[in-house]
Amino acid sequence: MGSALIAPDGNGCSAKYLLAIARFITQCREKGIDIVLVSSGSVAAGRSHFDFSHQNLPVPLKKAMAAVGQNEMMSNWSRFFDFPCAQVLLTHGDLGDRERYVSIKNTLDALLDNQILPIVNENDTVATDALRVGDNDNLAAMVATVVDADTLLICSDVDGLYDKDPTVFDDARRLPVVEEIDDSIFALAGPPRNAIATGGMRTKVEAAEKASSHGIDTYIVNGRDGDTFEQLLRGDNPGTLFCRHHSPLSNRKHWLRHTLKAQGAVVVDDGAAAALLEGGASLLSTGVTDVEGDFERGDAIIVKDGDKALAKGICQYSSWELNYLKGRHAGTINDEVGPDHPDEVIHRDNLMILEENYS
Repeated sequence: MGSALIAPDGNGCSAKYLLAIARFITQCREKGIDIVLVSSGSVAAGRSHFDFSHQNLPVPLKKAMAAVGQNEMMSNWSRFFDFPCAQVLLTHGDLGDRERYVSIKNTLDALLDNQILPIVNENDTVATDALRVGDNDNLAAMVATVVDADTLLICSDVDGLYDKDPTVFDDARRLPVVEEIDDSIFALAGPPRNAIATGGMRTKVEAAEKASSHGIDTYIVNGRDGDTFEQLLRGDNPGTLFCRHHSPLSNRKHWLRHTLKAQGAVVVDDGAAAALLEGGASLLSTGVTDVEGDFERGDAIIVKDGDKALAKGICQYSSWELNYLKGRHAGTINDEVGPDHPDEVIHRDNLMILEENYS
């Protein structure tokens, strides 16, 4: 649920669109369907407590608004339900750390097992730019993969994805089903139209790509239309369905690809590129020709063949170490930098090929 539904006027929480949504959640639970709610709105909910009328909020003020607004947002949701709700605040740093990722999964599973509704939001009060997801569409996709959801519902203020902008073209046609997300689908997603929201249609398509690649059917629907949820309960499609992949990524591969943020890159030669693509090999220092960015051991990096992104993985060396070791034979690393250093720059178990970005 985006801010445009939680706080449609951008100045405090509202029940205007939430009653139908809350009824849908209750009816799903009565059918034995587990629900996790990812809700925006903390900044908009807390805004009325501050004397600041400009749209561009200073970061400290935005964090303060979120601190006040989280309580109001939770109270606003809780009043609709006669069962307990739990607040779960996350940052990208939490999801990007494998140990914390597993801990989040265990917590959410325990809440669902005990019939408690998890209400998830980004922890805007403490998140820095480096640790932010940035929009709740992509956060929702990440949470959906954490709990191995069957379906992700992204509630917007439009009926779905159109073949052209419906606010400009009267003959715009909603796409009821998208079998595959490619460049042509991303081209249909324009910039955000709502000043309250942090994401537009593009972030929703990005979220759909993340979720569908993990085997999760994803719908973009109009959360302002109460009939949307009646149609969903009947098994109808009121918006745009992005179909799940028939061969979804494993949880770890999905985490590597879609959750970890790359902190730098290495460029490899043709031999290393072929070994990664065709042989399922690990990346060795021998094939590294250049190092880009500043990263530490354990950071995710992109592996590039020229200007093309070939793979993404967890690097076992820092950028300054690789600048020294690049092009050297893996068997000589211990002689060069001392014992107990791994032969692999990126082990194949921690490497994800980005096939659609490479040709």
